[in-house]
Amino acid sequence: MVTAELLTELKAVLSGVKMVQDGDQITLFPKTEEEIVQSIAFCQEHKKTILIVGAGTKSSIGPKNETDIKLSLSEYSGIVEHTVGDMTVTVKAGTRYEELQNYLAQHNQRVALDPSWPSKATIGGVIAANDSGPKRLGYGTARDSVIGLRTVYPNGKVIRSGGRVVKNVAGYDMNKVFIGSMGTLGVISEITLKLRPLQKCESLMLLAFPNGNLDDVRRFATQLLDSMMEPVTLELFNPAIAEKLADINAYTLAISLEDVESSVRYQEEFIKNLRPTNTELTVYDAAQAAAFWKKVSAAAPISVDQNAVSSEKNVETVATMKIGVVNLNVLDVVRESQLLSDSYSVKAEANGGLGTGICQVILRGATEDVSQAITHLREFAVKLGGYGIVKQLPEALHGKVDVWGEKPSYFQLLLGIKTKMDPNRIMNPNRYIGGI
Repeated sequence: MVTAELLTELKAVLSGVKMVQDGDQITLFPKTEEEIVQSIAFCQEHKKTILIVGAGTKSSIGPKNETDIKLSLSEYSGIVEHTVGDMTVTVKAGTRYEELQNYLAQHNQRVALDPSWPSKATIGGVIAANDSGPKRLGYGTARDSVIGLRTVYPNGKVIRSGGRVVKNVAGYDMNKVFIGSMGTLGVISEITLKLRPLQKCESLMLLAFPNGNLDDVRRFATQLLDSMMEPVTLELFNPAIAEKLADINAYTLAISLEDVESSVRYQEEFIKNLRPTNTELTVYDAAQAAAFWKKVSAAAPISVDQNAVSSEKNVETVATMKIGVVNLNVLDVVRESQLLSDSYSVKAEANGGLGTGICQVILRGATEDVSQAITHLREFAVKLGGYGIVKQLPEALHGKVDVWGEKPSYFQLLLGIKTKMDPNRIMNPNRYIGGI
């Protein structure tokens, strides 16, 4: 069906749904859950593929894929229910993450998540992508904060998983099926989250290692992780990104502390006494720490539109990788990324959590060099028993670089779930592991 005919039929069936045509792309903007249901049911009946987006901050994850219809939840937003005493909130998926946090701050509460681009990202996108940043060490991930979901299945039915109270032990934890599934199993319409109080005090300690000896970093990190201290982050930045974020041209550990003031000050003193003598320490207050983490959250591009892409070798191309390894193997990944910057025609800005094993590497350079760097880092991660996926890929490399890498051993299980729930493969096709 050509676009004009499809648009005519959509208007006839979904007369109350706002829709916009941009070239060959038709975008629907539902404002109610019922309109989401109607939109999905139409696509199921007519076997039309559908791309689900909020603010588009996760749109570059996975290979570029054309769909018949785009479903935008940007106008489906707002607080559904906030129970201050129980410290829970239910919110519509299209609500901007920062708007939610600003609302909760009025009640001295917050969602304990640390996503990229919080000023732009929607809470639905954060949950669908299971997005997390350096504060994952202390905060956990979306799977730790979500206690309930409402999801529109590919067949148009609405299901509720979990509940609206923290203590919920009935049946299977179906929330975890949808969190991180990238919209391939259904449209998350509402999310219920457990909250935390706003931190009383926050500080950030930047510990630089000018001699570049990562064995010193390993010893210090091991001692800190084995201690009674509870840092929210223990994130290692290579010199390429440390200089960009904090004007420090050295391997740098970012140690974030959040608690009552007496606890924060005690931990600061402990770390000062523990640090190696050949290091340089800078301590940021809460305002400076917030500014630093804002830079970190916006370090990686959110769309291929932000790239200067060309097949010419002298024009910069940008790609972003997520690499997962055993915790302290992050040191090896960050070092290898720095070697790429030092030895090859590519700049690799790398950081990783020494308590989580999750790394982010932003690669900048000529198209062919970036492609080779992706392959190199993925193979390096696999040798360490980990994985490497491409979170953001410039258009020049689409079809030339494998986004997901080798299929994991549990791929058939994921494929079976997808086949059972979405047999016509209409929901966000190819947006999950192995092209699911």
